[in-house]
Amino acid sequence: MDHLQTRQRWMSVLAHSRPDELLAHWQPLNLSPQFERIRAAETGLTQLQGRMGGTGKRFVMGDMTVTRAVIQLDGGVYGYSYVSGRNKPHAELCAVIDALLQMQGMNELLHKRVIAPLAALQQERRQQRAREVASSRVDFFTLVRGE
Repeated sequence: MDHLQTRQRWMSVLAHSRPDELLAHWQPLNLSPQFERIRAAETGLTQLQGRMGGTGKRFVMGDMTVTRAVIQLDGGVYGYSYVSGRNKPHAELCAVIDALLQMQGMNELLHKRVIAPLAALQQERRQQRAREVASSRVDFFTLVRGE
């Protein structure tokens, strides 16, 4: 995986993280990096688009609340985040972790202690949801009458 794909992956994991789970993995590290808020966490709306059957014409499904933040570490590295919902501290922490992950000395530690465990939790939730959906699946079939 190249750097862009690696960063996209960790940003996705951070964006889909639950605030309590992120804090549970972040706090034991006892890191308190100095940073400047370039764009303080702010909440807004984004439009969700869909397509019928995945191939049809686009339509607006509705709006979703998102919170974004941009920070700059003292070393000059920028961190960005967009998270669903209105949790400003969560968005800011995701931006801080994004910036730290771009630094050589922090990358391995944060991947091992924060990103990998969160990704595993998210994967387990997806698998659990798939099992729940599969257990309620109904297969319809038609009997042909021989008349």
